[in-house]
Amino acid sequence: MPQPDGASRIAVLGSTGSIGTSCLEVVRALAPRFQVEALCAGSRWELLKQQAWEFRPRRAVLADQKARSSLNRCHMPEGTELSFGPDEVERMASLPEVETVVCGIVGAAGLRGTWAAVEAGKRVALANKETLVVAGPLVVERARERGAELIPVDSEHSAIFQALRSGSRSEVKRIVLTASGGPFRNWTRQQLEQVTPEQA
Repeated sequence: MPQPDGASRIAVLGSTGSIGTSCLEVVRALAPRFQVEALCAGSRWELLKQQAWEFRPRRAVLADQKARSSLNRCHMPEGTELSFGPDEVERMASLPEVETVVCGIVGAAGLRGTWAAVEAGKRVALANKETLVVAGPLVVERARERGAELIPVDSEHSAIFQALRSGSRSEVKRIVLTASGGPFRNWTRQQLEQVTPEQA
C-alpha cells in the first residue's frame, strides 16, 4: 500500500493479536496518514502473510522459530524482508526509520520490544499493561532519560492518561479503576481479596 511522504512510520509488535489487528484497522481507515514499516507476529503466520500483502511493510517478523517452516520469503510481497525470532522483534522496535512503535504483545513477552523502543527514544503506543506491572518504574524512568514518549492505548490505562491530561494533577486525590474484564471478571469480592500480583 503506497503511502505519501510525511506519513507517520509505524512498527506493529503483535500485529496478529487483538491490539495489532485493531491498530491495523485504524491504519486502513486513515491510510494516507500512516506507513507500516514493520509487522511482528508470534506464530500466526497465515495472518501475518495476509497483513504483509495488504500493508506492504519493509519488514515482517515471525517470533516463533517453530513456525519458520510454514512461512518463507516466497510468501511475502516483493520488497518485504522476512526474519524470525524474538531478537528480530526487538530490532524492529528500534529501527531508525520507525517513529511510533505499537506494543501489542501480551504478557511479560511484550517487555522486550517495549524496552527496545524506549531505548531507541521512540513514541511508544503501549497496550501491554503487564509491562507496567513488571517494570513500570524502570520503563518510565528510561523513557524520560531517552526522550521516548509513552502513550497508553489500552482502554483502562488510556482512560487514566486522558483524565490526567484534562486537568491538573493536583486536583486528583486518588484514582479508582474498575475492572472491565480479565481473569477475575466473575470473581466475588472475597475471592478478589486473595489475588496476588503473580496471578494478575
